[in-house]
Amino acid sequence: FSSLLSVLSPNPNFRIRVKVSRIPASYRPQNMSFAPAKKQKTDPREQTASASNGLQWQEGESFFPDIDKIDYKGPDCLEPLAFKFYNPEEKIMGKTMKEWCRFSVCFWHTFRGKGSDPFGHSSMARPWDDESETLENAFRRARAAFEFMSKLGVEYYTFHDTDVAPAGATLDETNANLDQVVDLLEKLQKQTGIKLLWSTQNLFSNARYMNGGATNPEVHVFACGAAQAKKVIEVNKRLGGGNLVFWGGREGYQTLLNTDVKREIDHLAAFLKMCVDYKKKIGDTSQCLIEPKPREPMKHQYDYDAQTVIGFLKTYNLDGDFKLNIEPNHTTLAGHDYEHDILMASKLGFLGSVDANTGDPLLGWDTDQFPMDVKKTTMAMKVVIEQGGLAPGGLNFDCKLRRESSDIADMFIAHIGAMDAFARGLRNAARIISDGKLPKMVAQRYSSFDTTALGKRIEEGKATLEECEEYAKKEGEPVPKSGQQELYEMVFNHYV
Repeated sequence: FSSLLSVLSPNPNFRIRVKVSRIPASYRPQNMSFAPAKKQKTDPREQTASASNGLQWQEGESFFPDIDKIDYKGPDCLEPLAFKFYNPEEKIMGKTMKEWCRFSVCFWHTFRGKGSDPFGHSSMARPWDDESETLENAFRRARAAFEFMSKLGVEYYTFHDTDVAPAGATLDETNANLDQVVDLLEKLQKQTGIKLLWSTQNLFSNARYMNGGATNPEVHVFACGAAQAKKVIEVNKRLGGGNLVFWGGREGYQTLLNTDVKREIDHLAAFLKMCVDYKKKIGDTSQCLIEPKPREPMKHQYDYDAQTVIGFLKTYNLDGDFKLNIEPNHTTLAGHDYEHDILMASKLGFLGSVDANTGDPLLGWDTDQFPMDVKKTTMAMKVVIEQGGLAPGGLNFDCKLRRESSDIADMFIAHIGAMDAFARGLRNAARIISDGKLPKMVAQRYSSFDTTALGKRIEEGKATLEECEEYAKKEGEPVPKSGQQELYEMVFNHYV
């Protein structure tokens, strides 16, 4: 260091004062145990009194005393805390709106998100959340969540294991904490009729998973991830979850220089097969879903987009056990249109559920915004109607409030706006399908495959190259036909 200074400054009187500061706890990496860095009581036996208090906290007390149940009041209503288009019991094409939409609230953004981003800490205060990683606080969050969903009229919810329960110092303590929270979740489900749409394991936040969970080069870390997945499968079965989601947030790479890609993908397939086998072993009948995403946090993720995942599933003979949970913000990050992966997954028989959010086209990351673009929701709901619905999946609002939307009422307003946007999309899509004009235009474009013998043989898989050559010679040069994109857009806009 002294030699370096002599080079930097030949002046013998030059001095540098070095100040060594402690790193704030909030900036320190999470340690490698199952417990967060902050010291806490994690032994369930030590938290008995706290747990008991938490279980009784709701009695006679509201977390949202100033907000009434959200009702449908029609398109002329200007009240922010009312539905203008979502009328849950209204029937459209043989099903109620709530049956088509199957709306769900996610626990992580709605009840763990506080407006933090890479440039700032939390901007939102929630009176039920004291920021502690304790069971008592977890119980309050759960009760607040169920009151919120009840007032909003949403019948489903989703969570990661680490969203709902604090970590313990060991795997056993972590599982014991989760069991106590699940006791409460089970009770709240019975009280409210709200059901678990899906649950999943968080194999991306803890520092142990910095190099991946199922694709980690260390077998010890792989085993930790598998143990977490085992517990989530058990919890999901107990709570009657309709689906199990697998999102590989760190299943990918930052550089190919240190990565054995084939081995990692093989390990990922082995992990998923273990999960399927255990699910069958304990009699869990929920639907398994993989959620594609091209990048973030890794530079490249193995579940890049819908077609990539379908190819992976078919390669490893997992296509009979998994469908896809499509998040449109992930789809646009992959360079596709909002509705692309929803459509591709559906047409190939793999659409299981939708994480209904959107991104900002001017930003290159996963912004997880509430979907408000009616054209996009119309395209999405057209696919949903055409495949007959999403059950046992649904439309899960994997969305977070903007950092600047810090009022508690904003939680309701954001969900109301998004639910109305999908309700309008449902109504529009039903009209498009019922009127038949746009579908007939599309069918007409491909009519030559219906009206010629060769076209029929091609679609039946019976045609040969020789037949095609003979047809081409006989018919001569094809006459180019307009795709009429602007006409299709004009017709579509008529319904929106």
